Amino acid sequence: MGGTVTRTRGFTLVELAVALAVLALLLGMLIVPLNAQVDQQRINDTRKQLDQISEAILGFAVTNGRLPCPALATTANTVSGAGTENRTAPNCNGIAGGVAAGVVPWAALGLPEADAWGRRFTYVVTTTFADDPAGGLQATISLTDTGSINVTSGGGTPVTMATGMAAVIVSHGKNGLGAFQTDGLQVSGATGDELENANGNTAFIAKIPEPSFDDIVVWISPNILKSRMVAANRLP
Repeated sequence: MGGTVTRTRGFTLVELAVALAVLALLLGMLIVPLNAQVDQQRINDTRKQLDQISEAILGFAVTNGRLPCPALATTANTVSGAGTENRTAPNCNGIAGGVAAGVVPWAALGLPEADAWGRRFTYVVTTTFADDPAGGLQATISLTDTGSINVTSGGGTPVTMATGMAAVIVSHGKNGLGAFQTDGLQVSGATGDELENANGNTAFIAKIPEPSFDDIVVWISPNILKSRMVAANRLP
C-alpha cells in the first residue's frame, strides 16, 4: 500500500517580493524615529557642552581676572598651539568692532574641541572683558562695564533676547553651516540668520530651530560675570 506524498509549497517570487517590500517599509518606519532620537541626543549633548564651556570661561575669569580670548579658528588641530588663546599680551588679537572672534580656546580651558557633530564652537568676546588687568588691579573689568554683543530672535521683526553681553558661544548645529572644522576649514553656505552667527560681528541670532536654522546659542551676561568676580574677591 503506497504512502501519501505531502508536498510543501514554497514562496512564489511575487509573494517573496511583497514580503520584502513590507519588511523594508517596517524598517523604514523604525529608522526615521531612530534618526530623530540620534539627532535629539546630539542636541542634548551639545547643550551640555555649552553649559560646561560657559562655566569654564567663568572659572577662567575668576582665576585670571579676565575672560579668555578666542582661539584662531583657521588653525588645524594638528598644528602646535591649536586651541590656545589668540592673543599678544595684554590684549586679544584680531579685534574688530570692540570684539574678538574665533573659536572656543579648548586647549586653554581643558575642554573637548568640537560639538556632537564634530565641529568647533564659535566664540566672540567683548575685548573690554578679555584684556589683562591693569597694574595692581584684580580684574580687567569694573562694576560699570557693559558688553558689546547683542542677541535677537532674527526674522523680519526681531525680538531682543539680550543686550550688552560679555561673550557669546555658538554651536552651528547639525548642518554646521558657518562652523569651523577641526582641520581649520570653515563650512561654507551659511545664509540669513545662520550667517549672522558666523560673520564675527556683535549681532547674534537665537531662536527655535527651523528648516533653515539649527544653531544653538548661549551667552555670558556681564552681571553673572561680575557676581562671580565679586564672590571670588576679584571685584570691586
